[in-house]
This record gives sequence, C-alpha cells and structure tokens, in this order.
Amino acid sequence: MLLTVQRSTRCLSVLSTARGLHKSALDVAEHPAPEESVTSSFGRFIQSVQPRHLSPIVLQRSKRMVLDSIGVGLLGSTTDVFELALQYCQHLYASDDISFVYGRQGVKLSPTLAAFVNGIAAHSMDFDDTWHPATHPSGAVLPALMAISDMLPNNSKPSGLDFLTAFNVGIEIQGRLMRFSNEANNIPKRFHPPSVVGTLGSAAACANLLSLDHNQSSNALAIAASLAGAPMANAATQSKPLHIGNASRLGLEAALLASRSLEASPLVLDAVPGVAGFSAFYEDYSPQPISSPDDEEHSFLLESQDIAFKRFPAHLGMHWVADAAAIVHKALVGLRGGSISPNLVQEILLRVPISKYINRPFPESEHEARHSFQFNACTALLDGEVTVQSFHPDALHRPELHALLSRVRLEHPHDNPANFNIMYSEVEVTLVSGDVLRGRCDTFYGHWRNPLSEDSLRKKFRKNAGAVLAPERVERLINAVEGLEHLDDCKPLLAQLQ
Repeated sequence: MLLTVQRSTRCLSVLSTARGLHKSALDVAEHPAPEESVTSSFGRFIQSVQPRHLSPIVLQRSKRMVLDSIGVGLLGSTTDVFELALQYCQHLYASDDISFVYGRQGVKLSPTLAAFVNGIAAHSMDFDDTWHPATHPSGAVLPALMAISDMLPNNSKPSGLDFLTAFNVGIEIQGRLMRFSNEANNIPKRFHPPSVVGTLGSAAACANLLSLDHNQSSNALAIAASLAGAPMANAATQSKPLHIGNASRLGLEAALLASRSLEASPLVLDAVPGVAGFSAFYEDYSPQPISSPDDEEHSFLLESQDIAFKRFPAHLGMHWVADAAAIVHKALVGLRGGSISPNLVQEILLRVPISKYINRPFPESEHEARHSFQFNACTALLDGEVTVQSFHPDALHRPELHALLSRVRLEHPHDNPANFNIMYSEVEVTLVSGDVLRGRCDTFYGHWRNPLSEDSLRKKFRKNAGAVLAPERVERLINAVEGLEHLDDCKPLLAQLQ
C-alpha cells in the first residue's frame, strides 16, 4: 500500500508539472522549493544509510563497541540496581514477553522492558564506553536493537550487517547532535548526555532497523525528544543507570509510535526563535543539516573519533587520576618495599579539573566511589590499580583507605579543563620523610588516543561475560560479534544471550 501511494504521488507531481509548463519563470521564482529543515535532513539520513556506507574502520570500531557493551551488560546483570529493575519489570503486565534479559536464563520481557533493563545493566557499574563529546553511546542503542531483533520472526531477523548499520546510525546521530553545542564538549553539569542524545540515538537506530521512511524517522526523533533528559543530580546514585535504560527503552518506543504514524514537531532539531526544541538541552545549540550518506564529503564520525573503553568500572575521569596514582605507587614500592602504609604519607595533592559531581572526599557507597577523584587516587596508591573488586564494601571501607582519604587536597589548574579530550591528572604525594613523589597522566590506556588492543578488549570481555556465562559461550559470543557483518541473520548472536 505504501509503495502504491508513493508511486501515485510521483505521478501526480509529473502531471502537475506538465500542466504548468505555461507558467512564467517569474511565477516559478516566486514559489521556490522550500529549504530542507535540519530535522527532515536527519530523517532522510536515517532512512538512507545502507551497509555500503560503512567503511572497514567504522565496522571494526563499532564491533568493538558491541563486544564491550555486551560484556559490561552481562557483568552489570549481577548488580543490585539491575535486580531491582528486573523485579519491577517482571511485576508489570505484558503479553509479549519475547526478548532476552542479560544474565538471566529463561527470563524474557516485552521488547521495551528488555531494552530498559539491559540498558540499566550496561551502565550499572559505569563500565560502558565513552565518546567525545562526552556521552556513553553504545548502552543506549544496543539493547534496543537486540530487543527488536528478538521481537522479529525467525524468518525476518536482520542480517549482521543490517544490525551493524542500524547501530552505527544510532551512534552517528548522537555524535552529530552533540557537535551542535560547544557546551557538550565538557563534562556535563545540567543533563546527563545519554539521557538526551542517547534517547534520540536509540530512536534513530530502531527507525533504521524497522525501515521507517524519512517522515516517520523524523517523527521518531521528535517523539524521542519529548521523552529525553535526566538531571546530573542523580549521578553517583542507583538512579543514574536508569538514564541509559530509559534512553534505550524510550527511543525504541518513539520509533514504534512513529511506525504507527504518530506525528510530532517537524522542526524539533531546528533552532526556532521563541520555541525550544532540542535546543532546550543545550544553551548554545546551533544545528546544521546532516548530509546524505551518498555525498562524497560525508563520513561517519566514528571514522575519525574513536571510542574510549574503560579498564575498570568508574567515571571516565577517574582513569587519569588512577593511572597517575599508580605511578606514585610503583615509586613508593621501589622506595620502601612491600605494601604501602598510610603512616608514610603526610599529604596527597591531586591536580584535576573542576567538576563538582566527581569531587567526593569521603564516598559512602559504591556509586559515589565510582565518581570520586579521591577514592580512585587513594585506591591506586594503596593497590597499584583500580579493579572491579575495588568497589566492594570490604574494599570501600578499609581503614587504611580512609586514612589516606583524610590526607587528600585538590587543586584545579587553569590549564586543566573538565574536558575528556584535553584534561590531565597529577598526583603529588609528600611523605613524612619530606620526600615528594609525583605521577602524571595525560592519556590513559583505553582513551581514544591510546585505545585498548584487541587482546586487551577481549580480556576485558572474557572477564566480564565470564561472570555469568560458561567459557564456551563467551568464546562463541566473541566469534559472533567479530564476524557479525558476515552473518546472514543475527540469530547466532542472540542465541548466545538467551
């Protein structure tokens, strides 16, 4: 039916043109074709992207993102916040429990609720990837796409390449939206970025996978904008992972509503004076249309801007200060030998950016500890590294750790902005002997300028996924993701997660 309508419209257009040949050039000039809006250009882009538009670099980087996101999601399924969310969803009535849940054999939920809890799992330990400008792109998109793929009949599953194409559409839309604001370059203060751009990225990815037309895709983005946004006040709490879960779920719902012809603002991404659309989230929002993927000058942002993968589950800013502190730990061990005693330390000075929500002198929970310069620096000073186990209650409340925390002082140099692309961390430890030891980190291992090797990424995945899956299934998952573009359908990937 849709094809018939489109053909009829084109025929009517041709007839109208033929009947109007007698009109003068002046008449035509007085009625120029309307300029395409930013919002409509995004809708056309979402509809137009095909597998052939993905370069080998984009394919490889996006597969790394998929692998890492699945791994942190599986590990995240062991957390308290995931269990709370799962129990909540299991008590909701839903007649279509068909989509899998991370780490729970035999448990299925409706597609939207599965996207919700799996999105929560991805961010429940703050172990998911980070991009620049600052956001967590994969956790908002991947759970929604997997929920849709589970939802589709066995004879209609997307191919692995179609799955990766939709995933990259969702990533690209997030990156493009964030580049419309200079404010988005910095560590956020108002809205948590995944709750904003992640929701629209999920909607875009789902719209592409569901083959929505450009008008439906534009509507999906506009509907998602009405469902987006979460305040930074909930950072370092159990509610922060809900931001990613909601982004995945609500983006999927936006696409499903658009597929049912629900309409929304055709200018939601445009800068319309006096009427805030997406500009409500960024004070310096200045949008531009997105070019067609067929244009020679177009390239996916992932081509030039790689992703950061975390080595331990904490806010990205913690990786600089932990690596700087680990340098001092190594020097202390060489100087004194054996374990590090707080009695040796007179003062610990951290030179870090100003960012209020990650300045937590005495964190009281694992979530606060994941967002504490002080905690991560002192943990690395004591242990030489920060790991998953560093946030367990026994490690969190160690007397020797709290003794070091009481000696920490922060400085905020003017040349050290709260920006993941240019920030650094210095740790300066003054010993009671008068010796001063210093460590500095400009680019940690795992940052987009110093990305994890394939071996390191697989090692992280094996450790994370192995927390809930048998070793042979972990290896099958690695093989499925690494060969995803060659799969006729994505059932081999989904089968390992059922």
